[in-house]
Amino acid sequence: MSYLDTTHNVYKEAALKPDVGLCCTTNPIWELPGLKIPKIMQEMNYGCGSTVHARDLTNSPKILYVGVGGGMELLQFAYFSRQKSGVIGVDVVEEMLEASRKNFKEAEALNHWFKSDFVDLKKGDAMRLPVADNSVDVAAQNCLFNIFKEDDLKQAIAEMYRVLKPHGRLVMSDPTCEQPINDTLRNDERLRALCLSGSLPIAAYVKVLTDAGFGTIEIRARKPYRILDPKHYPTEELIYIESIEVAAIKDPKPSDGPCIFTGKAAIYYGKEDYFDDKAGHILLKNQPLAICDKTAKALANLNRDDIFISESTYHYDGGGCC
Repeated sequence: MSYLDTTHNVYKEAALKPDVGLCCTTNPIWELPGLKIPKIMQEMNYGCGSTVHARDLTNSPKILYVGVGGGMELLQFAYFSRQKSGVIGVDVVEEMLEASRKNFKEAEALNHWFKSDFVDLKKGDAMRLPVADNSVDVAAQNCLFNIFKEDDLKQAIAEMYRVLKPHGRLVMSDPTCEQPINDTLRNDERLRALCLSGSLPIAAYVKVLTDAGFGTIEIRARKPYRILDPKHYPTEELIYIESIEVAAIKDPKPSDGPCIFTGKAAIYYGKEDYFDDKAGHILLKNQPLAICDKTAKALANLNRDDIFISESTYHYDGGGCC
């Protein structure tokens, strides 16, 4: 039995009997006018963050969500889309698809604006998406891709890139880990399926995205997630796992490399009203400007004594240099 078979069984069990502790997120449930989320959807919220951001969802976008869980994020996406088949939900676990269909009936009863046919549920897996090329504006996954081993992860990212329209965005939440994870943990199929032992460092995670062709990467949040301790897991040291929320945008990759936003900012505090680096970046005096890591390096190389460049905050809310 492969690790993907183990994953299938874990989430089949979670579909038949909701497991509140399967994943852990500290994100509050969206509070939006007229949006009521059934309790069962909250209990089946098997994610480690949120992929629903209002600024990604203007003008009734076409949205793909892979790994449907109990349907909570599908419902939230439908709130912004509000059109027949405006949201596509893909899952390989038939029991999870059936649970979502049932949960959408409850959502219809609670939300006058919602119709179940706003969401088109399809059986399929992340490595072979049943979705046409260049057909969706936003693609999303929450706490799924960290389960995949290297080749499968690359294939899943490539599939998301394939189905996105030009300038579309892939929005993801996944566990990451900056410490080494030993082979015993890595090869434990159940721990991997539980989103505990497949985490990559942030830089490696971002590299998979840029290698797939995404020209802009935004790290929007970085949060504590889980601890693997020697008393309960096969490790000699305590391992700290975080979760990150990332958007990868299908922009053309610049000739000098992708723009990766990790929450850095530049502040000019010189004698003039502004500083122009002649490379497309104007820094107004004493006004922080969000910058990508590439721009941060270029500004640092100027060796000026009137520009401050912050460390990465791993929180990016848009705007800035690119």
